Amino acid sequence: MAGGQGTGLGELSKRRAKPAVPIAGQYRLVDFALSNLTNSGLHRVRILAQYRPHSLVRHIGDGEPWDLHRLPPNGAQIWQPYQGPGELSGYRGTADALHQNSQLISAEGMDLLLIICGDHVYRQDYRDMLRFHCEQRADLTIAVTQVRPTDVHRFGIATVEEDARITAFVEKPEEADGNLASMGIYIANTDFLLRRLDEDARDPSSAHEIGRSVIPGVVDSHSVFAYRFGGPWIDVGTVPTYWETNLALLTPRPPVNLYDRTWPIRTRADQQPPARYGRSAQIRESMVSPGCLIEGRVIRSVLSPGVRVEPGATVRDSVLLHDVHIESGAIVDGSVLDERVEVGARARLGMAPDDLQDDRSAQHPLRGATLVGMDARIPPDAVVGRNCVVEVDVTERDFERLDVPIGATVRRR
Repeated sequence: MAGGQGTGLGELSKRRAKPAVPIAGQYRLVDFALSNLTNSGLHRVRILAQYRPHSLVRHIGDGEPWDLHRLPPNGAQIWQPYQGPGELSGYRGTADALHQNSQLISAEGMDLLLIICGDHVYRQDYRDMLRFHCEQRADLTIAVTQVRPTDVHRFGIATVEEDARITAFVEKPEEADGNLASMGIYIANTDFLLRRLDEDARDPSSAHEIGRSVIPGVVDSHSVFAYRFGGPWIDVGTVPTYWETNLALLTPRPPVNLYDRTWPIRTRADQQPPARYGRSAQIRESMVSPGCLIEGRVIRSVLSPGVRVEPGATVRDSVLLHDVHIESGAIVDGSVLDERVEVGARARLGMAPDDLQDDRSAQHPLRGATLVGMDARIPPDAVVGRNCVVEVDVTERDFERLDVPIGATVRRR
């Protein structure tokens, strides 16, 4: 499932599908799901894409980096919405996306269907969950994990008995007695699921979402089980989570070990020369991708391919995506900069006054991170505060003032 817009990521998903958002330098979010599949020995993969799919389609290609360039029926195929006589176009939800492809799913001739989201950071051997599903003789198995009680409103929450049977399921409740959240990973008996999808499609009051519309209606009448996942799992659904996840990958014990050769995370990477560090470069606790040219300071940051940091510039606690350019003397602190952003000489991003308290930062939607959209240009000598947003394509002329206060948004005029 790779079709969502991912509105929680703001400017990062304005021009790309959420699974195509870069992460950890040269990776994309979808790389974790695809790598888990091929590492689990599963090579018949169908990708449902809808919202701005171009970068995702280009990235996946024929599936070769993930060993998915195989002869049909194996290999990777991208299924995008289509319209036939008397049919709707576009996916109205996750359940509708599957239903619109029900004939194709049925033609695959598989007894079981594994459904996963393409925008989560984790590593999982799906074969363990498949064995669990078969042992329980379940109709539907849902992977669950514990989340913070303050985050239950973001997930589908399951009530689970001691035998792992799910007795209740509520999608994104305001409050909940438990905190076992659906990971958006399901194993279903194919015939059972197709029948339920067909019933849902005929219901005019349905939201046509798996979690909201399908699961609550089957927990009482069918065998629905919870598979407890024990490892780290991150739903990168907001800018703070995206920023924090990138920086967490720099720690001695990251949520996903990108350097574990027994479970490689694969990606499609452009041909780039090696990263080069100039005489004045200083790099500490950072990921620097191929094609970068570093002549300034980079501290606790993640740099995607093609980033340039000029002499006298400082990048700290930040995430810089492809081909970002930081000019001489600029400071970028606690920020996320999308592709091809240019930061003018001596500009300062992510600045906070000395009296900014942590609790004020925590209450803001970005929780401290300043976000700059794709192809934006920050003027020389500008000062952009913490928790700010600079929208895509903003130019120097769009800055009414060079001092942008905390929490402000700079829009293209």
